[in-house]
Amino acid sequence: MKITLILFILLSSFFILKFGKDSSRKQLVLAHNINKNHPVHRGLEDFAQKLDELSKGKLEVIIYPNAILGKEREILELLQVGALSFTKVSSSSLENFNPLWSVINLPYIFRSIPHSFEVFDGEVGQLLLDNLYKANLQGLAFYNAGARSFYAHKPIREPKDIEGLKIRVMGSQSAINMLKAMGGSPTPMPYGEVYTALQQNVIDGAENNVFALTTKKHGEVAKHYSLDEHAIMPDVLVVSSKLWSELAFEEKQWVQTAAKYSSLQQRKYWNEDEARALDYIQEKMNVTIHYPKKDAFIEKVKVLHDEAAQRGDLYSELISKIKAKD
Repeated sequence: MKITLILFILLSSFFILKFGKDSSRKQLVLAHNINKNHPVHRGLEDFAQKLDELSKGKLEVIIYPNAILGKEREILELLQVGALSFTKVSSSSLENFNPLWSVINLPYIFRSIPHSFEVFDGEVGQLLLDNLYKANLQGLAFYNAGARSFYAHKPIREPKDIEGLKIRVMGSQSAINMLKAMGGSPTPMPYGEVYTALQQNVIDGAENNVFALTTKKHGEVAKHYSLDEHAIMPDVLVVSSKLWSELAFEEKQWVQTAAKYSSLQQRKYWNEDEARALDYIQEKMNVTIHYPKKDAFIEKVKVLHDEAAQRGDLYSELISKIKAKD
């Protein structure tokens, strides 16, 4: 059923693009897997609106949220073959397509969210965006996806509290290696299965930003949120290389300007929504927030930074530049 829907939408878009009354107007499909209330979706709406404004209606972006056109990896694969135009994707997923991205997924590679923005908006960020050509993609902008922290059935205040716990992590090698270094038992599983796994004690906890506790209601079944902020993994707006190669120079400028504008707007939305979500989980969901000291966690994962630097000169150079950034 989903495949039929995808084909119908893509074919419809193709005919509109090729045979519409106004041949100068292009309709471009942007698909992603989050809901319409999420601050990232609102940033994508700003991207579409700004692009329409800059192009005077010549480039129209049609957004399909909520995984209507598939899960994140499926959508990325459709972009790679040019069947879709844009998507947003987690940097943790991008490392499976381009291993250089594993550098920014290292635990505690960033000192803070502002530090991460300095990196993403600078030389290192642009190098990573451009390096996606190896995966038939072009990166456009970084969106704030917050800092990832642990939530569980019990408080996690120091690394020894993780020892032996089954913690759901994403399927990236960086996340798996991090939890092993901290002494836990990494348990990759689809995001949609986490609530039930927590409820039935299949896992002891998970790690994510605060919206996992609210929008996915994980705060109903995990009552301790420990803000250790071990990873800052952005969402990334990407475009199909096939489409990118077909756009005129001026059209590319419109897309890049709209992407930059949307990323700045999205970061504001994130900050506002995150503050409300932290209040909500305490007042409405009876979740206790803990503020562990990070030094012991940082010490546990230093070896991962050293191992990453040994993968090659470019890896070592990027790590050094990130740490040297003010």
